[in-house]
Amino acid sequence: MLILRCPAQLQLLEETLRKSLPSTLPVLGTVMTVARGNPASHEVLVDSWPYFGIVLTRLRPEEHRDPRDYYTNQLAVFYRDKGALQALLEGTEAVTRARAFQILGMQDGLDEAVQEVASARGLKVE
Repeated sequence: MLILRCPAQLQLLEETLRKSLPSTLPVLGTVMTVARGNPASHEVLVDSWPYFGIVLTRLRPEEHRDPRDYYTNQLAVFYRDKGALQALLEGTEAVTRARAFQILGMQDGLDEAVQEVASARGLKVE
């Protein structure tokens, strides 16, 4: 996954996400925060640029204090393709199972995708 840091890229992503409101709301809020100075130490990741299939926002890894604290390890996700979501959950470094985490998203199918991946790995999802 690519980390977007360039203000022009963040601005373009923000404009793109605005077109898909309200389902992009959790991700859009973080993208706007990062583009305006990033006081909360978040980062924005995409699977490819400029034509992305998934956007993930998270706290920078160096900011994590407790690997069991899923409140500080909140991930917000917006995806155009369910396959991109499953690929993200199954085997990328962007989402690590070494820490507890929670995923925020407003799209249909998010819960089912998480449940499928978790049950395939024998993990508990609350």
